[in-house]
Amino acid sequence: MELFLSGFSYRYECENLCRLFFPYSPVKVEAWDQPGPPSPGEGPWAWAVIEGGPGAYSYQVTVSDGERALTRQAGAPALEEYSMTDLLYNAFVELTGNHPAWGMLTGIHPVKLLRQYVEERGEEKGLAHFQGHCYVTPPKAELAHRVLRAQGPAVEALRENDFSLYVSIPFCPTRCAYCSFVSQDMEHAKKLMDPYFQLLLEEIEKVAQVTKDLGLSLVSVYIGGGTPTTLSAQQLSALCGKIRQVFDFSRCVEFTVEAGRPDTITQEKLLALREADISRISINPQSLSDQVLRNIGRRHTAQDVVEAFHLAQRLGFSNINADLIVGLPGDDLGSFQRTLDGVIQLGASNVTVHSLAIKRSARLNSPGGDLSAHSNAQEAAAMVDYSIQRLTQEGFEPYYLYRQTRMAGNLENTGWAKPGSICRYNIYTMDESNTVIACGAGGVSKVKDPYSGRLERIFNFKLPLEYINRFPEILQRKDGVTALYEQFRQRLR
Repeated sequence: MELFLSGFSYRYECENLCRLFFPYSPVKVEAWDQPGPPSPGEGPWAWAVIEGGPGAYSYQVTVSDGERALTRQAGAPALEEYSMTDLLYNAFVELTGNHPAWGMLTGIHPVKLLRQYVEERGEEKGLAHFQGHCYVTPPKAELAHRVLRAQGPAVEALRENDFSLYVSIPFCPTRCAYCSFVSQDMEHAKKLMDPYFQLLLEEIEKVAQVTKDLGLSLVSVYIGGGTPTTLSAQQLSALCGKIRQVFDFSRCVEFTVEAGRPDTITQEKLLALREADISRISINPQSLSDQVLRNIGRRHTAQDVVEAFHLAQRLGFSNINADLIVGLPGDDLGSFQRTLDGVIQLGASNVTVHSLAIKRSARLNSPGGDLSAHSNAQEAAAMVDYSIQRLTQEGFEPYYLYRQTRMAGNLENTGWAKPGSICRYNIYTMDESNTVIACGAGGVSKVKDPYSGRLERIFNFKLPLEYINRFPEILQRKDGVTALYEQFRQRLR
């Protein structure tokens, strides 16, 4: 996909719109200084130009799928990004016949945008603007509105100096075919685990001291990955114990650990988590079809998922999340329905329905990768629609939602919870409601200015080996949290 721009410099949203309609075509952006649009090539392309001056700007686009070309134009009194993206979006819709369910939205936080509109215009007008201005379909606008309402109490409970803690365990028994996260399979990374773990404890201690000195209050803890239960029972106990030892838990409302893959779950590990007073765990099947599990490179069966659930419940865990993925290779509507019905029957209090997103580093995106289910937008949408209907019927409410690029059917990821079972960390990180400080490889701390709402990011090294070898720099970067808060407070003065 080639995108030619003339007369303006902003490109981000135009580029994302190209990806929205041609998700499997890399986008090459070029400045165009020739009169008129380029000649149609073999593949899709778009040309966007702005001419004129204040009070009389002319916007024109030409879009092509490689065979047909379509030109549209409009006038506007001002130079603004929305006028161009609106024209480009509608030209793509007309050319392709594709009306995306989320309209022209390309960002990952649609609920955050809806919240902004509601705060500016009131609930009714804000929702109408979200739907009309962004071309969001009524069902998706309703879903976002339900999420917004469900988030209200959790967001309103936050105080200015609250923060959440994320801890990364970037190891898995095997790497799933769809995975693009920073995680390493145990066969190749086992020797890194012990040194990584010891340094992680040191980083946690550093964060505890930094946040104490700043007067910040911990409100939620999330240990994710990867698969945290690749750690031994002793390591899990030490990790959770360290967090409880060095942080003040007087305002902390939840402590989540992703138990994750059932082939890493043992009674000994779950007992260690129970003794650490973990309030929420995840057991993530992704599918309850043995064939689909084999297709994505998992080494466990659906029965292993069932047994892991029953074991956790016998040991006293009542708040258990199950992650499912729409669009996996070999899956179809009937198989997905059986999976969803199965985790409901198992007694999951949280169900997170992900739409498969194929990133560049995923094995499914390599030559020979099976993208058939992912690319079947109609069936993916039917799976998501079934999840909305079925989970609503069973008393679940959607409480957080986000989107990614190259998602099956251009859909969404939605977290559902029974009353009283929401995960506040998920709300806070996706809504960008408070500061999140991350420890471990691949962790990204998002430090929020409580006065302007702006986020500043501090990155840890992605790979465990780099994290280990350059650990002094990790500790130095945590001092950056202190520096940012000092800047925020100086601006207030």
